[in-house]
Amino acid sequence: MKVVIMAGGKGLRFWPRSVDSKPKQFLALTSHESMLQQTYQRFLKYVDARDIYVVAGSSYLELIYEQLPCLEKDHVIVEPDQRDTGPCIALTARFFLKEGLDEVLITAPSDQYIPEDDALWEALLKAERLASENETIVTLGIVPTRPETGYGYIRTFPGQTGGYAFRVDTFMEKPNEQKAKELFQQSDTYWNSGICIWKPSTIAHYLRLYQSDLWEQLYGAEDNLEEVYASMPRISVDYAILEKAHTIYTIPVDFIWDDIGSWTSLERVFSTDDNGNLLFGDVYGQNVNDSIIYTDHQTVIAIGIEDLIVVSTKDGLLVCRKSEEQKIKNVIKSMEPTLVKEKDQ
Repeated sequence: MKVVIMAGGKGLRFWPRSVDSKPKQFLALTSHESMLQQTYQRFLKYVDARDIYVVAGSSYLELIYEQLPCLEKDHVIVEPDQRDTGPCIALTARFFLKEGLDEVLITAPSDQYIPEDDALWEALLKAERLASENETIVTLGIVPTRPETGYGYIRTFPGQTGGYAFRVDTFMEKPNEQKAKELFQQSDTYWNSGICIWKPSTIAHYLRLYQSDLWEQLYGAEDNLEEVYASMPRISVDYAILEKAHTIYTIPVDFIWDDIGSWTSLERVFSTDDNGNLLFGDVYGQNVNDSIIYTDHQTVIAIGIEDLIVVSTKDGLLVCRKSEEQKIKNVIKSMEPTLVKEKDQ
């Protein structure tokens, strides 16, 4: 198998620690290593370095080579522009097919917390056998441990028993709180891990079926690849392929897994203090409860606060109720023209 680590995201919900110049996949959030380094080392235990690739935008090349000095230069698939996971996966398939390679690929996000490496690899070996068949896509479905509004879900067809993989019925977007509680009670529903196992030719097959214009333009592009890629629609791989594919399975897994996508996700990795707080940096608190406070450049004093996220870096200050953190991304997006203007001045 080949492994492709997707490292092109912005990590907006981790602002102001995660910024354009160094988004969360390049930050040490759960250990002394960055999320990208942890992901690379996770797969390096099981496959040769020559079978590991990274796909990311050209603006991150310096960070990638700095953090992964053993990664071969021609093992970086360069996105000419940021166009979401649909075009990213299409570009990845194009890269391998142009090289005459059609081995099974693992496409995995670079920002997941998976301490049980052996259990992950066991599931991936099972997935490889299925994915080697033509037109078959395999995903890993995480057995939910709580109602969760921050993840997408996978529902399998009911009544399937035996075996290790189940046919997928539906992919579901992030639910509201009530829907998340309902999904948590359903035995045939799993969190969508975002990890897919498939062949480049399988990806191409479904792109021809459901995104023919995108695929034909991208595959045929040569000297004008940058221009063509920049014109691609911003579309997720879930919408582009997964929600439409006719032969797709999920392998349920129940090892420890977390999508490190927001500040509160750190509460599932680190132990809180006696007052339910996570404190990082030079922080002094009094009557502080159930809060996350991070500083990397100045002393923070907090008094009489509860259920807050407070983050202070050289790039900005965030003060947010935990229950509102999913809105951070939208606020940052609305600010982006201002942030770009300030950076250029």
